[in-house]
Amino acid sequence: MEKKEIRRSMRALNRALPAAERAAASERIFGAVERMAAFRTARCVALYCALPDEPATRETIARWTAAGRRVVVPRVEGDAMRFFDCDIGRLVVGAFGIGEPAAGAVCCPPEAIDLAVVPGVAFTAAGDRLGRGRGYYDRYLSQPAFRGLKVGVCYAHQLTATLPAEPHDVRMDAVVTG
Repeated sequence: MEKKEIRRSMRALNRALPAAERAAASERIFGAVERMAAFRTARCVALYCALPDEPATRETIARWTAAGRRVVVPRVEGDAMRFFDCDIGRLVVGAFGIGEPAAGAVCCPPEAIDLAVVPGVAFTAAGDRLGRGRGYYDRYLSQPAFRGLKVGVCYAHQLTATLPAEPHDVRMDAVVTG
């Protein structure tokens, strides 16, 4: 299948999941991330603000920040994406309708991120990732300054045997499904 077809198919499967099943899967996914040794030692974790068809992150952000962990989330600025400290109560609707930090949030340099939790349309067990097609995560994660562990997260049906990959696609170090 071509990337466009995979994206369309996965979006339909994600939207077909009942809300309760999506919530339970999200809990399983982020519970598994929390059990990872790399998470337990991470001082700064990059997370995403979920779209309706992605594993939900709002409760996870609140839980991780309440536990004293530095959580940073992305803000899209033109063709670039940067991560900022997350105050769950001060998110604004940004690019593509995604929640992002309001103006004045503290920017986090790539080298400060110990673990990045990355959404995707589909993944392989080997860590290949298909994103939404704009390349924000591939550009960010390929920066020389970024040295954190890359963990892809998805619903179980988003894990596929193979994906079309290109040289610029960044492979995940681990993939967690729920």
